[in-house]
Amino acid sequence: MGRILALAYGLAAYVVFFGTILYAIGFVTGLYVPKTIDTGPEGPILESLVINVLLMSLFAVQHSVMARQGFKRWWTRFVPAAVERSTFVLVSSLALILLFWQWRPIGATIWEVSEPRLAMALLGLSLFGWGIVFLATFLINHFELFGLSQVVLNLIDRKPAEPRFRTPLLYRFVRHPLYLGFIIAFWATPVMSVGHLLFAAVTTAYIFVGIALEERDLIALYGNEYRRYRQRVAMLFPLPRRSSPERTSEASSASTARADAGDSATRR
Repeated sequence: MGRILALAYGLAAYVVFFGTILYAIGFVTGLYVPKTIDTGPEGPILESLVINVLLMSLFAVQHSVMARQGFKRWWTRFVPAAVERSTFVLVSSLALILLFWQWRPIGATIWEVSEPRLAMALLGLSLFGWGIVFLATFLINHFELFGLSQVVLNLIDRKPAEPRFRTPLLYRFVRHPLYLGFIIAFWATPVMSVGHLLFAAVTTAYIFVGIALEERDLIALYGNEYRRYRQRVAMLFPLPRRSSPERTSEASSASTARADAGDSATRR
């Protein structure tokens, strides 16, 4: 019965998450939801700024703290390990729902693209960013990321597989394609209000903080394998990586050694 309840809880958490992420798309793009980032009554600017920053900070703190390995070890002393991830997903979703509900629009316009085709292209680029987000989750195991695999394995009394370092598809070009998708989704818009700019800027800053925390955990988990990956692959934007001085020195030493060996062979 406990395993069935855990499965029901995990499914409910996933449904809440899925509804929340769909609403988030509409909230940012202004499509098909009752309240968006730019709709609703406007209040005093300073009050709106403070409330919006507090709402985003609440999500950032909750998300960062609950994702850390130390917190997970402590938290699973009180909740079953099988539903730890589902609980994280549910609480994160509730924090986002609170943000959508209490968000204060700040309507002054930074830019507005009036040319219809260009405006549609920017909207399409934002939706493309959301597509990258979803694709990235499936590349690294969508159902494990959002807690469903754990409750299903618990139901059939199987242990999760040991974590294995992989770099499928997009992860061969950037280390964090999921975060790249969010950045594209938040910044590509035909109408950039002050409220939208605040949301995009604060969430982008949090993404860089989140990357630093996540990579620390990944190095602790995978060690030199992840360090080599970090040297080889760009963090967010798929640009050519310059060799570090250490690697350049190693390559130079190797070339010198090969040249010396060839010289020696010629003399012989």
